[in-house]
Amino acid sequence: MSYRVLARTYRSNTFDEVVGQDPIATTLKNAIASGRVHHGYLFTGTRGVGKTSMARILAKALNCLSADEPTTTPCCKCESCLAIATGEDMDVVEIDAASNTGVDNIRELRSNATLRPARARFKVYIIDEVHMLSTGAFNALLKTLEEPPPHVKFILATTEIQKVPATIQSRCQRFDFRAVEAQIIAQHLRRIAENEGLKAEESVLRRIARLANGSVRDALSLLDKLLSYGPEALTAATFDELIPPPHDELTFAIFESVAKQDAAGALRALDRALQSGRTVERFCDHLIEHLRTLMLIRVCGQETDLVDVAGSMKTKLAEQASGFDAPTYVYMITLLEELRRNVKFSGAERALADAAIVRLAMSEQFSDIGDLLARLDDDNQESSPAAPAVPAVSKKNDASKGEATARISSAPAAARSDVVARPAPRTATRPDVPPPPVQTSADWERASRDPFVMRVKEAVDGTISNVRPAAQQNSAKPASAEADEEETTLQLPFAE
Repeated sequence: MSYRVLARTYRSNTFDEVVGQDPIATTLKNAIASGRVHHGYLFTGTRGVGKTSMARILAKALNCLSADEPTTTPCCKCESCLAIATGEDMDVVEIDAASNTGVDNIRELRSNATLRPARARFKVYIIDEVHMLSTGAFNALLKTLEEPPPHVKFILATTEIQKVPATIQSRCQRFDFRAVEAQIIAQHLRRIAENEGLKAEESVLRRIARLANGSVRDALSLLDKLLSYGPEALTAATFDELIPPPHDELTFAIFESVAKQDAAGALRALDRALQSGRTVERFCDHLIEHLRTLMLIRVCGQETDLVDVAGSMKTKLAEQASGFDAPTYVYMITLLEELRRNVKFSGAERALADAAIVRLAMSEQFSDIGDLLARLDDDNQESSPAAPAVPAVSKKNDASKGEATARISSAPAAARSDVVARPAPRTATRPDVPPPPVQTSADWERASRDPFVMRVKEAVDGTISNVRPAAQQNSAKPASAEADEEETTLQLPFAE
C-alpha cells in the first residue's frame, strides 16, 4: 500500500476539525441549521489555510445521506461523504480553473448545471483558483452564478481575490481565511506527533509552525520531510541539518545588529541567509516585508489589525520596532527596494547587498542634506553682517523671468530709455501694495557693470543701427508697394 502524506491523512473532515478558522466554520454551521444556505460562496486566503477542505465539508453537510436534510455534522461514512472526501462524487464537481480557463469550459458547466443531481440533494461546483478564469469565462458564468437552478450551489476558492471581478464577488458570500497563528499550528502538530507515536522536541514543533507562515499544509509537509530524515525522534540538531534557519530569525538578527550599528554582525547574518540558498533578490523581499511589519507596529501600535501575526510574535516585533522611527523605516524600505531592482541587472549582487547592509548599519554617521543646509544658513547668518533688503520678485513670474526683470529694472537710464519713455499703465492704487523701491546712483552704477545688462545694451544698439537704414529706405517706397509687402517681424538677438 502506497504511503499517504500527512497533509491528506489529517485533512479536516468536519467543521469542528478545521484548524484556525472557527468563525467561518461557525457561520456556515448556523447557515445550515437555519436553512439560509447561499447559492454562491467565495473563499479567499493564502495557500494551505483550509479553503478546499471547508468547501468539501460544506458539500458533505449538504449531501450527507445519513440525514434526511442538510446537517452540520456529516457522518463521513456514507457513500456520498466518502466520495466527496476523495473528490470522486458525481454530484460534487471540482474544477481546477488553472487548467479550465476558457469560455467553452464554463458553457459546458452551465449546460450540466440544469440537470438534476444523480443521488444527492444538491449539485455542488467547487471551482479552485477561480481567478485564473479568462474574462470571457467570467462573463459566461455571471448569469448562472446570479440565478442558478435551486439544486445548484457554487463554491469558489482563490488565493488572489484582487483578480476576481467585482461582478463575481457581488454575487457570492465572501469569507476571508486568515493565516493560522503559529501556536495553533504547533498544537496541531503536537496532536499529530502523538497519533503517529513520534517523539518531537517542543522547540522543533514551534520552529516548524513559524516556518510555515500560517499555512497548515506547509507545516505538515515540513513535518513529513523531517520524518523521512529521522523517523525515531525530532531534535533541534536534526532540524538544523535538514532545514536552514527560517528567514524571520535571520531578518531579526540583521535588524538587531542594524539597531546597534553593528555592521559586522549584520553582515554575518546576511552571509548565513545567502549561504542557505536564498538569492539576494528573494531575501530583499523578506527584509522589506519584515520592515513593513515593524513600520506598521511602530506607527499604528502593537494591537493593529494591519499586521497578521501571532500574539507572541507581536510582542517581540514591538520590541524591535521601537528601535527605529517612522522616517527611518521609509528610508530603509526604499534602499532595499532599490537594491532589489539593481541586483537583477548586476553581476556584483553580493557586493551591492553587503554595501546596502553596511549603509543601513552606519546610517547614524550620515547627515541629512536638509540639516546640513539649515546648519549652513545658520552659520552664514551669524558670521555675515546684515545685508540690505533685496526687492522681492512677484511669485506669479517664473524664476528666469523674475531674474531678467530684476536685472533690467536696475539698469541705468541710458540702457533702458525705450522702457522709460513709455507711459506706465494706469492702475488702481491698492493700499496694501508697497511702493517700488527708490533706486540710488550707487544702484545704477552697480547695474551698469552687470554683464547681462551690458549684453542687452549692445544687442539693442546693434539692432537699432541696422534698422535705421532699412527704415529710411522703406520710407521712400510708394504706399501701394508698402501694402503689397508682407508684415515683417523684428527679432532681437538676445544672448541665451
